[in-house]
Amino acid sequence: MPLALLALAISAFGIGTTEFVIMGLLPEVAGDFSVSIPTAGLLISGYALGVVVGGPLLTVLGTRIPRKGMLLMLMGLFIAGNLVSAVAPAFGLLMVGRILAAFAHGAFFGIGSVVAADLVAPQKRAGAIALMFTGLTAANVLGVPMGTLLGQHFGWRSTFYVVAALGVIGFAGIAALVPVQRRAEGARLGPELAVFRRPQIWLALTMTVFGWGGIFAMFTYITPMMTEMAGFADTSVTWLLLLFGIGLFVGNLLGGWFADRALMRSLYVILAVLAVLLFAFTFASHSKAGAIITIPLIGLFGFATVAPLQKRVMDQAAGAPTLASAANIAAFNLGNALSAWLGGLVISAGLGYDAPNWVGGLLTVAALGVALLSGTLERREAKGAARVVARGAAAEQAVTAGR
Repeated sequence: MPLALLALAISAFGIGTTEFVIMGLLPEVAGDFSVSIPTAGLLISGYALGVVVGGPLLTVLGTRIPRKGMLLMLMGLFIAGNLVSAVAPAFGLLMVGRILAAFAHGAFFGIGSVVAADLVAPQKRAGAIALMFTGLTAANVLGVPMGTLLGQHFGWRSTFYVVAALGVIGFAGIAALVPVQRRAEGARLGPELAVFRRPQIWLALTMTVFGWGGIFAMFTYITPMMTEMAGFADTSVTWLLLLFGIGLFVGNLLGGWFADRALMRSLYVILAVLAVLLFAFTFASHSKAGAIITIPLIGLFGFATVAPLQKRVMDQAAGAPTLASAANIAAFNLGNALSAWLGGLVISAGLGYDAPNWVGGLLTVAALGVALLSGTLERREAKGAARVVARGAAAEQAVTAGR
């Protein structure tokens, strides 16, 4: 794997840290600005909305800019967003900083996926994408706990200063290690928009929304599940999340490895196992031993979907993958928002803190159904194309024989 992927992974580490670390700093932020915890929680929703809107928008605006140059601009925006967050004198300005960083998030992972795939041979592309996303999983394992600890001891603003510094390191790495392209490879807007006429693109995006939404339904409410039902102390949640993060890290690499060998079959198996695990966690979440066993497995199979889902969209958008890739990052975040909302609904309905696991399982089953439909249609199209080729060859042989 090229060293340039390390620069992309470091940048992804910084982006992933700033996305999730705010969850551990909400009490400090709320206290500093004299707002409620739910109000401070809007910083999470605002970030997700920024990813959904900003990713495709910035990708469209950057269609005439070479991809390396666009990545550098996005990291500059990311650094600026975190610096604004660090110095924000008011809650509203902190929200602005979060949204600026979120705009960079969506476009960076979309364009970065295309760049990572182009750095390697075709049979290694999913693995390259997974390696870039390793930075995001490492952020959950290391960045978020360390950033939370830093913010709790030195103030939440210190965390954003450190994340901005990570952005500077990522910027320098991209500038030094990502190769200069021989020609401008900014995406042309017309072809980029035209790929959305392909039904397979929409099926792939739907798979992402439902498939990733399945795991996030469980992850959003894991703390009350563990403390209220499994009986863990509040202080134990940190190492449970570490187990989950380790599962994410391993699953990300395995998902890329399997996707390079049999993408759709890998998705079928991963989604089916993930659905079973989420349904099983409805019962396992009532037991400490059951939770300890199941949580890292859900993380493993959950993040094993990421590289295959991202590569599936890029494959179906062959020739103009940049905007579709960014749209898939938005789809991941749309899945976050949808599943968190549905999970909150079933809890509010009095079905218990374990009810989001049923939501997650059903969303994952829906993703598997879409995957099977997409694969079936693809096989039919391939058979139809093969018949057309065969008929053409037969007609040519007949003409030759007639001569």
